[in-house]
Amino acid sequence: MSRESLEREIVVEATPSEVWGKLIDLPTVAAWLPFLHSITEQERLSCYEGILEDRVGPFSLKADLLITVVELDEPKSIAIKAVGEDRQVRSRITIDAAVHLHDQGNGSTEVRISGTYEVTGKVATLGAGLIRSKARKMVEQFCISAEEGLI
Repeated sequence: MSRESLEREIVVEATPSEVWGKLIDLPTVAAWLPFLHSITEQERLSCYEGILEDRVGPFSLKADLLITVVELDEPKSIAIKAVGEDRQVRSRITIDAAVHLHDQGNGSTEVRISGTYEVTGKVATLGAGLIRSKARKMVEQFCISAEEGLI
């Protein structure tokens, strides 16, 4: 099993309401997640489906994800839980993530991103270090994309 928590903060030159508008726009957020494909909305701000697809070392990982909004405090925070499984490599993925917005005044917003992921099965057994490295890169890419998209 590979499990880790990650946190990141960025400050953007946009008001919390401007940030919130982009944060809940599915096509915008999907563009910030290059490893997540075919995202579909089942119920707005409640339930989504997508496919996580990436390479982890020698493995090609492709997992159908069910993404559920578990906490929503508009327009301040949103938390999701994503659960999926790649049956081909017999690995299960669980992601808990949250975004909190804090008004910094003067038209800027602090965006706090936090989360935990857990990967179990064959991929985790053989590539825990690779998974940690990949997860950090994914969070970093999301933050860079979000920062560019929110400014």
